Amino acid sequence: MSERVVPGRRGDVITVSAADALWAELTIDSAVPTVSAAFTGFPADAGEGYVLLGARVVRTGKTRDGQWGVPEVEVRRSAAELGAVAMDPQDLVRIGPFGGAPKQEHGEGILLRWRQRITCELLEQGDPEEPVRRGGDQPFHLAGIDWRRILVERTRDRTVRTWWLPRAVVRLLDEAEHAERQWLQTARTRQKSAAVTEPPSQHPHTRGTDGRETSPDCPTAPLRPYNGELQGRLYSVLSRKPGISRKVAGWTCAVCRTAPATVLDHCHEHGYVRAPVCQSCNTQERPDHLYSNDIRVADHYVRLFDTHAVDWLRHWHRCPGCRARTTLPLPHLAAWTAHTACRPLRPTHPAPRGSRGRKPCGVLRVSWTGNQNAPRSCLLTVGVDFCPSGEHRVLARVTYREAVERFGIWLTETAPDVGAAAGPDRLDDLPARSRPVIADTDSEGLSLF
Repeated sequence: MSERVVPGRRGDVITVSAADALWAELTIDSAVPTVSAAFTGFPADAGEGYVLLGARVVRTGKTRDGQWGVPEVEVRRSAAELGAVAMDPQDLVRIGPFGGAPKQEHGEGILLRWRQRITCELLEQGDPEEPVRRGGDQPFHLAGIDWRRILVERTRDRTVRTWWLPRAVVRLLDEAEHAERQWLQTARTRQKSAAVTEPPSQHPHTRGTDGRETSPDCPTAPLRPYNGELQGRLYSVLSRKPGISRKVAGWTCAVCRTAPATVLDHCHEHGYVRAPVCQSCNTQERPDHLYSNDIRVADHYVRLFDTHAVDWLRHWHRCPGCRARTTLPLPHLAAWTAHTACRPLRPTHPAPRGSRGRKPCGVLRVSWTGNQNAPRSCLLTVGVDFCPSGEHRVLARVTYREAVERFGIWLTETAPDVGAAAGPDRLDDLPARSRPVIADTDSEGLSLF
């Protein structure tokens, strides 16, 4: 690298101001927008001994002349990893606000807490177009990412604002928060067990077999794949056990199998644990409730029931209740009925001028009366909202039992191995009646424990 770009270079260590310039240059073409003050802008603090860049923890230390510096190679590695992230700006995940005040993450000293930072700043300020600035001219960033350039605001019922980020960025920030938590936990453990510790800047870092950073000062334990260790456990019991959140954080997400798990997904209808998942997959799995018995069938159901249907079916049937009854929880079954079973009924309209073909009409919505405890009286109603001509208000009315039968047939055709493991011969030890469905639309479903 030229001296013009890194004037503070000292061997393989550069000053944080030089690292800022290098980071900005290396990430200028990144799909994920970055900031120019990743090392010196709030909340980054070189004095903490590390700085987050993307999903990587970059160690900091003092140079010979007393300035804070970082290894140049780590800045380059972080920039290369971030540059390889593909981002679909249309694939969004809601990040808040949810019911109640934002909850604080477990563990003191965590700088990122990115969901809480975004929610608190936007609630305090009220206008996301005016960046909150801390200690300088630059708005605060998250792990070197300029989140404001990709934040999407939506208004629900003309009164409630919601905020959304691309799914790729949500996963990236979740990984960064996980990496920071692991770093701090390891540092605290070493401080308690060792009488004398050396500065982390004195130890070279290496890359583990799983691609994560390790060093003598921060030996990060590799994440382990989930192999059904929690199968058949009740969430109400397991979630209250001390240390369960730390145990969950040791697994990779059971759905995407790449990101670290942060939450224990469970069936709200039967009460059983499904598996540990990352925040991104947990958010994608949640039904889009308008009301407690009303779901809007959004674009992410294409992934749940089409492109990645087998993975999600296998995940949902980790619940013994759903697997034994060869069905899904009522909200998911309702969404499947509208999205898949009633797909041929969805009307189309001519595409806008200049385009070819026809465009599906409006937005699908499904509601139900009654509940799964009284299948004879439970009725699903599939309709279309926002039809340009004001037509097609109701497409079909499907009884709960008919929906279950249709789903069972589709399951055996789409995922034969999942369907083969389900059936009424596995009803032992299950509750005689399912619990009533309670829409989980507040922050509780997204919190740790």
